[in-house]
Amino acid sequence: MSALPACPKCNSEYTYEDGTQLICPECSHEWSASADTEAASDEAVIKDSVGNVLADGDTVSVIKDLKVKGSSLVVKVGTKVKNIRLCDGDHDIDCKIDGIGAMKLKSEFVRKV
Repeated sequence: MSALPACPKCNSEYTYEDGTQLICPECSHEWSASADTEAASDEAVIKDSVGNVLADGDTVSVIKDLKVKGSSLVVKVGTKVKNIRLCDGDHDIDCKIDGIGAMKLKSEFVRKV
């Protein structure tokens, strides 16, 4: 048979493609073929500065001096940060840095160790 998915509305197996749309001839339901692939990859992939995929619990190294907003502290180049947690938002890494405390970092300023 075909490798196309069944209709999500009536479960008909006779679906066909029309450009980027999938169409069911029995109930005339139309849906996007790319919606199925987006649903399969719900999680966003967070990468470091060189393209390595980051995961919770990884150890990363800071690649640039980072000023801590609201204080005179600076996170120096080469500072290792252990046991990171990934989160949503502009700053996508939650971590605890020795001597500074809890912080949020952007993944573009770290490299996986």
